[in-house]
Amino acid sequence: MEVTRILLLLVFISSTFCCTPAYGRARLHMKRLRYSIALPPMAEPPSPSFIRRLPALAPEPAIRGNSGLSSTNSTSGQPPRPPPPEPIDGNHGWNSTNSTAVLDVRALGAIGDGVSDDTEALKSAWEAACQGGPGLILLPQGYTFKIQSTIFAGPCRSELTFQVDGTITPPDGPDEWPQSISRRQWLVFYRVNGMKLQGGGLIDGKGEKWWNLPCKPHKGPNGTTLPGTCDSPVALRFFMSSNLTVRELRIQNSPQFHFRFDNCRNVTIDTICISSPALSPNTDGIHVENTELVGIYNSVISNGDDCVSIGAGSVGISIVNVTCGPSHGISIGSLGKQNTRACVANITVRNAVIKHSDNGVRIKTWQGGSGSVSSISFENIRMDTVRNPIIIDQFYCLSKSCLNQTSAVYVSDVSYTGIRGTYDVRSPPIHLGCSDSVPCTNITLSDVELLPAQGDFISDPFCWNAYGATETLTIPPVSCLSEGLPQSIIDIDSDKCYRGS
Repeated sequence: MEVTRILLLLVFISSTFCCTPAYGRARLHMKRLRYSIALPPMAEPPSPSFIRRLPALAPEPAIRGNSGLSSTNSTSGQPPRPPPPEPIDGNHGWNSTNSTAVLDVRALGAIGDGVSDDTEALKSAWEAACQGGPGLILLPQGYTFKIQSTIFAGPCRSELTFQVDGTITPPDGPDEWPQSISRRQWLVFYRVNGMKLQGGGLIDGKGEKWWNLPCKPHKGPNGTTLPGTCDSPVALRFFMSSNLTVRELRIQNSPQFHFRFDNCRNVTIDTICISSPALSPNTDGIHVENTELVGIYNSVISNGDDCVSIGAGSVGISIVNVTCGPSHGISIGSLGKQNTRACVANITVRNAVIKHSDNGVRIKTWQGGSGSVSSISFENIRMDTVRNPIIIDQFYCLSKSCLNQTSAVYVSDVSYTGIRGTYDVRSPPIHLGCSDSVPCTNITLSDVELLPAQGDFISDPFCWNAYGATETLTIPPVSCLSEGLPQSIIDIDSDKCYRGS
């Protein structure tokens, strides 16, 4: 009987297994295989949300993950670091598929201790990504990479990503800067198409020793300069490049401009934070020149010069949802220096905040220049304790020795809408100072409400040779604009750079 029961049990088990459909067993098997496939090394990060809070300028956070791994210097207060990657093989880590390869600079010899020179490792990563592509150059979190002045040149075979999750620093001041290397620029991207510069890391320009050179304006008596070499590097320069994206980066303490774009096209800057002291000289946040189609969005900039400066040859620049200050404000110019021709058109500044700054929205030109500034829109801008919230200055001069000249850059079609907030009473809230011989035309103001942050109300805006109109009541009232057009409009309009703008 026992033998019979055992035989029946075996038959039942066998029949149960055989009744499981073949596709069901295969499906279970495929699920196990699916989970065993490695994820790609770096997925595309999501687009930043409009309301995302920018990261504070703070020390690098401790690395999460790698639980159970201890660092040899963990007792010194340093965050634990991820283990170094395996060295990259002879084909630079590129596989036979079209997936993006990640080039961790540590695998190419970078140390990341903030002291060792990691320039060659970063250059090797650039060459591999540029010539192999598509690639992602990774500077990982928890490391500080010291990089000499370098030009990252294209064109590259495909688009690439420069992922800064750690910290990048230059040599510390003029004394450490190699004598054989130009002192005018630090990191340069030349003839690059389709590059993304991004990450949650920090680019620290270590500018303090440069700011204290004797030649800087604040070092001599009464704002004068003293003799000595004055060249100071721009932190990040893009030259003759296109289809660029810069996002989610922090950059601080540049020796001179933080970003500069020359002869570029199609540039998007989104969700970045730029910071340097209010008295740091010539530390413009973002400067564009001879560049077209630029969008600057959702960013915070505080520095010792213009938050954004727009130079000659700039067309189609949009600045939206930017917080600026302390600073010198958002400026078009200076233009026309040394009798040069300058053309700027189609500039929009919208939904911005400017606080504790020497200027708000400014157009500045030198006497003696030529060309035009046209189709400019300043819209929905909040001023907080700002000197010169609205200013056109066609007598811009950095000394008292500038001579009066008859030619000037022609300023026309400038609108100020929804400019509200408070001003510093040391200067009039509205200053429209146009050239004696080349008047400004079609200046319009609407919904302008500017009150003193403290002190007495300044009731008289300043206008000089400015033609236009107020479309609504303004505070303070602007009655100094000349109506219509000047008699010389035909001669003036002939110097306009862009027709219909």
